[in-house]
Amino acid sequence: MTTADASPAYTRTRLRWEVVLVLSATFGASAVYSLLRLVRRRLSETPLSQQSTQLNPTLDTVPVWDIIYNCLDVFFDLMLVGLVVYLLWEPGRNALRAMGVDFTRFGSDLARGALFVVVIGVPGIGLYLLGRMFGVTVAVQASESTLAWWSIGTLALSALRSGVMEEVIMIGWLFDRFRRLGVGPVATIVVSALIRGAYHSYQGEGPMVGNILMGLVFGWLYLRWNRVMPLVIAHTLIDVIAFIGYPLALASPFLAPLFAPAS
Repeated sequence: MTTADASPAYTRTRLRWEVVLVLSATFGASAVYSLLRLVRRRLSETPLSQQSTQLNPTLDTVPVWDIIYNCLDVFFDLMLVGLVVYLLWEPGRNALRAMGVDFTRFGSDLARGALFVVVIGVPGIGLYLLGRMFGVTVAVQASESTLAWWSIGTLALSALRSGVMEEVIMIGWLFDRFRRLGVGPVATIVVSALIRGAYHSYQGEGPMVGNILMGLVFGWLYLRWNRVMPLVIAHTLIDVIAFIGYPLALASPFLAPLFAPAS
């Protein structure tokens, strides 16, 4: 059966299964595990404020192998992005261009992305510190405590991976599939934002709420501009600042007490 002669019911059934399968293989699975980790943290005798989680750990003590492993991790994760782009592909339709992931408006996309960093990234730091103060956020070690000479590149790649994966899958692909299934724009934004918050819940309730708010803003902006590229840029820049800035903050006598790992 071809796309042209497929019945609406048949198409909707395929789309529902596609949504279930893709989310189960990507951020839906991450959301379930993250929520379970949050429950496990809350059941622990150690208060949440005294717990920590580490992002981007060194994968090997030998630089060349650490670089190889990190590059392979990024490559295979981006294959999931390739999968959803493939699923969105239709004859005569460029899936990436349709969701606004291209360089045709790079100047304005970069400007918007940089603005988002200020509007979302800076308050996000404040929300993180507030969450630590009120005991609803674990100490997040965004990277190793010291920067190795090769780690700047791998951390930047990791940030790019996060930006591309989350925005292309949770915004570009999911919004397209929900629209075709007849889900309204408000419900689409809310569901996407809730999933985004859920797969960050392992960091505590504070980051979970912060990421839900970020998802609501990103979803609204995508429907307004129909472009994922500014969101990818903003997300990548925020993560680059967090990943590379973390060891720099620990080296500062003024910032170290605020960002130091839980003891």
